[in-house]
Amino acid sequence: MQRDSIDILISGGGVAGLCAAVAFGRAGFSVLCVDPTAPVTDRSAAGADLRSTAFLMPSVGLLQEIGLWDRLAPHAAALQIMRIVDAGGAPGEARLTRDFNAAEISEHPFGFNLPNWLLRREMLAEIETLPGVTFRPGVATARVTTRSTEALVTLSDGSAWRVRLLIGADGRNSAVRQALDIPVKTTRYGQKALAFTTTHPIPHDNVSTEVHRSGGPFTMVPLPDHEGLPCSAVVWMETGPEIARLQALPLPEFDHEMSLRACHQLGPMSRISPLTIWPIISQIAERMAGERTALMAEAAHVVPPIGAQGLNMSLGDLAALRRLALENPDDLGSAAMLDAYHKARHREVQARVAGIDALNRASMVAAPVLRDLRASMLGALYSAAPVRKTLMKAGLGLR
Repeated sequence: MQRDSIDILISGGGVAGLCAAVAFGRAGFSVLCVDPTAPVTDRSAAGADLRSTAFLMPSVGLLQEIGLWDRLAPHAAALQIMRIVDAGGAPGEARLTRDFNAAEISEHPFGFNLPNWLLRREMLAEIETLPGVTFRPGVATARVTTRSTEALVTLSDGSAWRVRLLIGADGRNSAVRQALDIPVKTTRYGQKALAFTTTHPIPHDNVSTEVHRSGGPFTMVPLPDHEGLPCSAVVWMETGPEIARLQALPLPEFDHEMSLRACHQLGPMSRISPLTIWPIISQIAERMAGERTALMAEAAHVVPPIGAQGLNMSLGDLAALRRLALENPDDLGSAAMLDAYHKARHREVQARVAGIDALNRASMVAAPVLRDLRASMLGALYSAAPVRKTLMKAGLGLR
């Protein structure tokens, strides 16, 4: 079979895969990125990803380095304050509220939030400006064979490639990971998440709010105004049966329950988008690399959507992989480089997955005595300024 040669093939054209395509293309490598599903880049189009992504400041720094941030900044909403609300009392009651303000540790906000459909639009526009990068939508990775000098990849369109480095960024059911027989450990919580967009009469003032009651957190993340009204992205985590009940509600009843679950933090809320639903799991690959192959993003790790960690962990993967590639471009995809990548990322990923697992379990508790313990712990952690600042730095991935 005739095979074309390329430096890097990225399997997966989600936000993480497209970021990787830009990063390595900007660094001078030849890149092919493929995804079986064509990205939807219009908010109103069928299949649009209406979730949002909060880029914490270390990730913003990477986006600046690879030349993406100038495209994204005009569409971003700042995250200046992370507000934690414990709603373990009567329905709709915010019995404990604590604000973590980025001004305590930095002159910058915690980060910025953008809609996922818009991220894809802007990243694809950037890829079109890079002569060494090609994106092929509607194309999947069909077969992978690796050896010490290269990976041989056959795609669903029949094309065949010799690549120095194969990057699996193809999601929690990664075909690349499965081709390399890398095991994963998966934890299921019996939860699902609703993601949607809402307007509200009270401005969010660049405050990202997590409301904890039971079933999982209810998170409101700032977005730019929509048609003159304050706007937020919402992720509502609950048990599977409760999500099914909420999904079936008429819109006025849904809006009422949503505002109650939000403890009326932003006033009466109005959902303005369809609902996206997905299961909540934690998952981590046994290794983040194999022969001539690196795993990143959800191919390597999946966490519940708490504390804006998911995509930021993914960009941490990209930053480490990019650094190693730039240090020795001739060594791209070698066993030494990929072993260094695994060592640089896997232990930190394990710690973050474990931490987010603990936070999610704490948020799910229903017993009143455990809710009281959760509120007491939040109050104690917040009251000590050194502890509070350490927690904020840890959430940002800062030392």
